[in-house]
Amino acid sequence: MRSRNGGKILIEALVSHGVEMAFCVPGESFLPALDALHDVRDTIRLIVCRHEAAAAHMAEAYGKLTGKPGVCLVTRGPGATQASIGVHTASQDSTPMILLVGQVNSTFMGRDAWQEIDITRMFTPMAKWATQVNQIERLPEVMQQAFQVAMSGRPGPVVIAVPEDVLYALSPCPALDPLPFKPAVVSAAELASLQGMLDKSQRPLVILGGSGWTALANEQVRAFVEHFDLPVCTSFRRQDLWDNRDPRYAGSLGIGVSEKLAQRVRDADLILAIGTRLGETTTSEYQLLQVPRPRQTLVHVYPDANELGRVYQAALPIHSGVPELTQALSQLTAPAISAWQAWTQSAQADYLETLTPTQMPGPINLAEVMTWLQTRLPPDAIVSNGAGNYTSWVHRFHQYRALHTELAPISGTMGYGVPAAITAKLLHPDRTVICLAGDGCFQMSAQELATVKQYQLSIIFIVINNSMYGSIRMHQEMNFPGNVYGTSLENPDFPALAKAYGLHGQLVERTADFPAAFERAVQAGTGALIELRTDSEGITPRTTLSALRQRALNQRADS
Repeated sequence: MRSRNGGKILIEALVSHGVEMAFCVPGESFLPALDALHDVRDTIRLIVCRHEAAAAHMAEAYGKLTGKPGVCLVTRGPGATQASIGVHTASQDSTPMILLVGQVNSTFMGRDAWQEIDITRMFTPMAKWATQVNQIERLPEVMQQAFQVAMSGRPGPVVIAVPEDVLYALSPCPALDPLPFKPAVVSAAELASLQGMLDKSQRPLVILGGSGWTALANEQVRAFVEHFDLPVCTSFRRQDLWDNRDPRYAGSLGIGVSEKLAQRVRDADLILAIGTRLGETTTSEYQLLQVPRPRQTLVHVYPDANELGRVYQAALPIHSGVPELTQALSQLTAPAISAWQAWTQSAQADYLETLTPTQMPGPINLAEVMTWLQTRLPPDAIVSNGAGNYTSWVHRFHQYRALHTELAPISGTMGYGVPAAITAKLLHPDRTVICLAGDGCFQMSAQELATVKQYQLSIIFIVINNSMYGSIRMHQEMNFPGNVYGTSLENPDFPALAKAYGLHGQLVERTADFPAAFERAVQAGTGALIELRTDSEGITPRTTLSALRQRALNQRADS
């Protein structure tokens, strides 16, 4: 092959691995790569962002929605450090992602050169693999390996630093095709053991979670659950793995889990956990299932052998990819008469109870807003959010109906919802995309409204403004009642901010006014923002700040 510079060789590797979209904040450290992206602009769409954290989260959301590694390009030093939050999210959420970092000239390294940072040392504890390419001839090899690592086993982020001189160097080295992917599969002996456990069970429960789900795998697990009439729940922020309107749906595990669902997990005699790591939030700080050996018979299906037994010693650990497991489930035989029909029906009844809107101080009731949205949004609408107490209304009252319609970080990072919504709309321009964000959460990525305008994305942002960092204020009242410090926010005029970016903006101060405001946002034809100004007292769907404070004070008095 003819000689090309390292930038072109790097981007050729992206093309050969089927990359169709990449996200970046430009930097002079990777100008040859930018130039190469210009040459393939009809193949790879480059999305220019305003902040590296947002760019990285857009790439992470791409990985969630497509199952393929999201690609992000940033510069050294400040660019890499600001993008690190997206790497952390991809790691905790088990999302395939590749972060490419333009590094300082290799001959300058070790001198604390301008914006120098040791990328490998910084990202090794956080990423699935972090490396630096110091020879141009190694670029195709490392990129080939990067895609394999990001996708295999437990998916995750890979970080690759490429020094500036390597990007400018010339070489005739060819691009490499993707390596064949060989996922782990369930064995006949494991299927036989699972059959025996189901035959003996009286109170089984399926928990769906994790990444790596395909449309076919989703259909296959649905057929299995329906065939056996099993109750099914979803892990934290993986509600879209099951149609929440299905009569076998028992609810979602995570922050604010209903006590009845929590008790159902404790009472189950068989837990079939598919794709989920059974992390801290899903298991209520590892209390719903005891560590290391749960009281329940645990069947734990996961694609990475290193995760099986890491926290929980399952009665039957199955090292298998999700699609491979769901395909094999069709070989199992359901009993002629279900021994758990009443168990499944009561699980659904308990879940339906949680959908009844709760009361909330002030003229805005978020439960009623979410209930109305549930009836208004189409089944394939994509809903994104970041972190904060406002999400408890989203996760409780919105019923997800289709795979890949929920974009929410298991890592609990703020500022995620806005960039995730941007990726969703870029990938699915014809679908409704809604971003819900608290006032604090929204302002961690509000500058990306400029990206929304630049790419003409008709996303609807719903900003829930209670003028504080709500979840931290809640914990303050629970642990240091009455000592409010460092959690209050002085906010801008959010609709005016949206208009400054060239978008539609509205303020809603009463629940009854929300439907009309939403319809105006839909008709605006541009990105739109609706601010919901809520009473700070309404801290969760279950309680108020004053009630939390009084409870904490009473506990202190009793002690």
